Amino acid sequence: MSTPAYRAGFASFVGRPNVGKSTLTNALVGEKVAITSSKPQTTRRAIRGIVHHPDGQLIVVDTPGIHRPRTLLGERLNDVVQSTLGEVDVIGFCVPADERIGPGDRFIHEQLERFPKAKRVAVVTKIDAAPRPVVAERLLQVSELGEWEAIIPVSAANRIQLDLLASELIGLMPVSMQLYPDDHVTDERLDIRIAELIREAALEGVEDELPHSLAVTIEDMVDRDDKDLLEVYANLFVERDSQKGIVIGRGGARLQEVGRTARAQIEPLVGKQVFLSIRVKVAKEWQRDPKLLGRLGF
Repeated sequence: MSTPAYRAGFASFVGRPNVGKSTLTNALVGEKVAITSSKPQTTRRAIRGIVHHPDGQLIVVDTPGIHRPRTLLGERLNDVVQSTLGEVDVIGFCVPADERIGPGDRFIHEQLERFPKAKRVAVVTKIDAAPRPVVAERLLQVSELGEWEAIIPVSAANRIQLDLLASELIGLMPVSMQLYPDDHVTDERLDIRIAELIREAALEGVEDELPHSLAVTIEDMVDRDDKDLLEVYANLFVERDSQKGIVIGRGGARLQEVGRTARAQIEPLVGKQVFLSIRVKVAKEWQRDPKLLGRLGF
């Protein structure tokens, strides 16, 4: 009996904001490589998560949600999605089981026609959040949208059918040598991963436009081998003075909580204690300013 050919390649999940793309990416990788939040447009860059499998290697490229942009940042995020989808081998179109297919889903599905090179798989997410008849209805709706290589219902939270999804995606990849070493789960730089964990912590509990106005950069990291300690100096940017007060909170209480939450995520990542200093700064209307966008890495 012949051994199956080793396959490796790239897949990207697309869908409306908050359909569970980043959560699904993390669940497949088995480690947190992309931050998650209930706030729309949490993901702002193409993040590669690497799934290791006996028959192959799957590189999942997590991207921002496709949306109708209102700012220059929004336009650049859409550009990230478009360039990524033009290069991947498989596109996974994600629809949540607990929400009906709407105009936003159809808009994104229509956009997929622009990427004929990629094979298409439909993924019905969050099946743990909907009763079986509703899941069945969503599967039927998805099947009526168009032609798919496969339609797979999953729950990232409960790890339902994740192995099946990984196997299906790897089976659609080209025959290839291994692309990343066995011990890699992402190719993201450590400072960027840390900045994202700080932003994730800052996103919790904020409302309205503030989530879109938050950006984090790492100014410096100092590895203190003598104390088995990593010192991290971060800047948390907002767009207006009023937002700065919200982020800091009364007597600095909210910023302290952001620091505690972020540190609890960063320490397991770096394997040592972390001293975290966060300075809140105002960069007026940075989402619309080309120079500021460049300075903040967009």
